Amino acid sequence: MIYRRNTDFNCTFSAFSPHRLRPMYYSTEVKEAAKRLFLRRHKAKEIQAQLNLPNIRIVYHWIRVGGWEDMLTDEEPLTAVSRRITLLLEKADSLTKGELDELDRLTTVRERLVKQCVKPVAAPIRDDQDDDGHRRDDQRGERRERGKRDGNKREKKVKNDVSELREVDFLDKFISKMYGYQKELFAAKQNPLTARIRNILKSRQVGLTYYFAGEAFMDAVLTGDNQVFLSASRAQSEIFRSYIIAFAQAWFGLELTGNPIVLSKDGKPWAELRFLSTNSSTAQGHHGHVYVDEYFWIRDFEKLNTVASAMATHKKWRKTYFSTPSAVSHQAYPFWQGEKFRNSKRKNAKEPWPSDKQISAGALCPDGQWRKVITILDAIAGGCDLFDLEQLQLEYDDDKFQQLFMCKFIDSSQSAFSLADLERCYSDLSLWADFDPDDPRPYGNSPVWIGYDPSRTRDDATCVVIAPPLENGGKFRILEKHSWRGQSFKYQAEQVKKLTERFNVQHIGIDTTGIGYGVFDLVRDFYPRATSIHYSLETKNLLVLKAQDTIQGSRIEWDAGWNDIAQAFLTIKRGTTASGQVTYSASRTDATGHADVAWAVMHALQYEPLNTDKKRRSRYALTGSTSHGKTQNPAAGKTGATAHACIHIRCAGIRADRQHRAVPGRVRQRRRSHLHAASLTQGAGQAAQGQRTPRRDTRVQTQSAAA
Repeated sequence: MIYRRNTDFNCTFSAFSPHRLRPMYYSTEVKEAAKRLFLRRHKAKEIQAQLNLPNIRIVYHWIRVGGWEDMLTDEEPLTAVSRRITLLLEKADSLTKGELDELDRLTTVRERLVKQCVKPVAAPIRDDQDDDGHRRDDQRGERRERGKRDGNKREKKVKNDVSELREVDFLDKFISKMYGYQKELFAAKQNPLTARIRNILKSRQVGLTYYFAGEAFMDAVLTGDNQVFLSASRAQSEIFRSYIIAFAQAWFGLELTGNPIVLSKDGKPWAELRFLSTNSSTAQGHHGHVYVDEYFWIRDFEKLNTVASAMATHKKWRKTYFSTPSAVSHQAYPFWQGEKFRNSKRKNAKEPWPSDKQISAGALCPDGQWRKVITILDAIAGGCDLFDLEQLQLEYDDDKFQQLFMCKFIDSSQSAFSLADLERCYSDLSLWADFDPDDPRPYGNSPVWIGYDPSRTRDDATCVVIAPPLENGGKFRILEKHSWRGQSFKYQAEQVKKLTERFNVQHIGIDTTGIGYGVFDLVRDFYPRATSIHYSLETKNLLVLKAQDTIQGSRIEWDAGWNDIAQAFLTIKRGTTASGQVTYSASRTDATGHADVAWAVMHALQYEPLNTDKKRRSRYALTGSTSHGKTQNPAAGKTGATAHACIHIRCAGIRADRQHRAVPGRVRQRRRSHLHAASLTQGAGQAAQGQRTPRRDTRVQTQSAAA
């Protein structure tokens, strides 16, 4: 664009205007505003944008004619960078991507300039020192001697140094604070007869993960033996690592770093502590004392046991298995019962198999394993005062309490879901590269579905966030799960609202059968698309059928460390009503809650239809095709209007040659032929047959009245 300045008028000529010499006037206020922005070091493009000028060349013209560049003062680099950062941050509108990049670069440059400014300046040499060479030599000699004396202090500090730790240090910090049942585990480790394989069946929350982390840390420090931790997922194995780091800091003020943690002693590597998940293909390449956590909830236990045995092949290594019970159908159940040994070698065993009572107290079995059962009652008797037994008995019914706290296995024969199917859904959260739980938008702008099961009197309010598949037949992923107990409707709704702010929520399913309607009513205020799920026999069956289809097809995944999800699905039993109809239940009443997370998952999954193969029929059709998509026979064109080679939009079931329906209350009349435009070109094949162009033809509707 070319502009010509007319010195007689305060105007600018535009070369691309309809009138090439039409003047474009700008007020003095606009020019003064542009000048002030320029003197504040705004760019010409920014001045144009702020003043809404039609072209950037106008600004360049004013700069050249007004001599604004001569008015600028010189400034230091740090001042120039700081001034530019200030201008960008003062913008009223949001910054563009280019401006954000520029701001990032300017910040980096400013940090470097600031560091250069604070560097100490060499002190000026005094006149009396020029002639005193001996004094300078003495000062250099003193510095060399001081450097030799402080040489040891300047050596790089060794990481994870445990050279100063002794057994007596652990006596006060760890051993003296054990509960009674933990001391039994420690004694079994010290006994050569029972140390090789320890197999413990435990209640929930009795502190065995805490204890074994401390035991392994102590053993690594004192003996230099490697320690290997195997868990269902990487996140679960990190629990051991966090415990050990906390022990070192709290007990000895030692900061442990690295993964694996490599301990040092006397300046040399001493022991390694590795934290692995069961899906690690390189797990069998390591060796050391092996700890297997929650092995009753790990998929392919036989394969895992082979890997664990390979890492602890040497006679010096120990193997420790501990877990809460799952179902009798799990692969680890025969391992716990010793069935393989008892069926094949029992007749050759010199000693009988211990009774259940003996195993509960801790017994060495003929197969070489030391087995022990730790229930919640054993923990309380051993000095653990962290439980309120009466409250737990109120919160859980008998079956649930026996399974969670009394080490009873689930009878999955009547369960609506198979443990083998649930195990195929195990995954590892660390493998999902598109999900970052620490990010403000953990899943970006990808869609998610939310299932919510509101709380009852003593029931947990459970919420799950599920990522639906991006293609038909793909896999769901459970990204997050939350539980809240004893909270009001408003609190529960606020938690759901926070999830809608972090995720791109496309569906929220809420159970409104009972008091859950209060939560639904509040959620509907900020998310009108929330779906109410009112439980009935048909609704419950559809929810379970959809979940069965998804789980049996391995179309859903969750972190293997979340064993409460599989446990919840296993507690859903198949039964019949009084009238003989099939139904599903999980002992769910107002007083006790079961399978909360399972029902929440089903509330989210129900947004996908049960039949995923059914495709919606398109309303778009070629008029040259039949309803089945096949071209009509040309001979049939004599009885119907020949289709135009174009696409029309119409309701389903209306063919191109169908007559319009009669309007009730009106007399149907044929259109008179003399009203048609004689000059209108007829469609292909219609001129020969003397047929008129269909009424929908746009050329009929848009012709002029003169035609």
